[in-house]
Amino acid sequence: MPPTPTDREPPPLRGCLVTGTDTGVGKTIVAAAIAAALRADGVRVAACKPVVTGVDEPDPSGAPADHELLAACTGQTPGDVTAATFGAAVSPHLAAADAGTPLDPDALLQNARAVAATADVLVAEGVGGLLVPLTPQWSVCDYAAALGLPLVVVARPGLGTINHTCLTVTVARAAGLRVRGIVLNPWPPAPTAMERDNARTIAALTGVRVWTLAQVVGLTPDALAAAAAAWPIGDWIA
Repeated sequence: MPPTPTDREPPPLRGCLVTGTDTGVGKTIVAAAIAAALRADGVRVAACKPVVTGVDEPDPSGAPADHELLAACTGQTPGDVTAATFGAAVSPHLAAADAGTPLDPDALLQNARAVAATADVLVAEGVGGLLVPLTPQWSVCDYAAALGLPLVVVARPGLGTINHTCLTVTVARAAGLRVRGIVLNPWPPAPTAMERDNARTIAALTGVRVWTLAQVVGLTPDALAAAAAAWPIGDWIA
């Protein structure tokens, strides 16, 4: 008997999911740069992030909230980018519990697929690192695996990044995820010998090509698109 519509697997998504080795490594800037570069090339692109926390704690630098920056680079509204926002800058499972609104994995996945249906390419962004819990039993890694998107990993360039990045790639591959690129951010204008060696060593140990992102001034879509011009984004979203 042929499967009924509810039995069929959802169609595969085209795009990528940007994750990081930790919170604060610049995932949103990298995701926004990818989206801005695609849009500048005339690609219909949409962004999504399952949860945004810390909306009541603005960035001291004045940078927009994650969903606001992503929306500015795709032409969406911030409410289109994320399914849930919370005030406190804490792990999503805790923020949701404190707010009395536990997150529903199925709803988060349905939202991502609905956003993807509005464009040709989806740029998704995780929350923190891969093992951050969205619910007590369901992590960002589970979210990424369910969507089946290839990963771009964002990491710091300095001391400790070899371990953090290799751990992230190991976890991703154990979950069956494809790691297509690694971006070190922010890449200094005059990198030290250690930072240059970190990039080489991460590439050698993971077998994934390492790219860099210098600090982007202004965070406008044009500036972000220009910053990502050298990246092989077509390979990352295939």
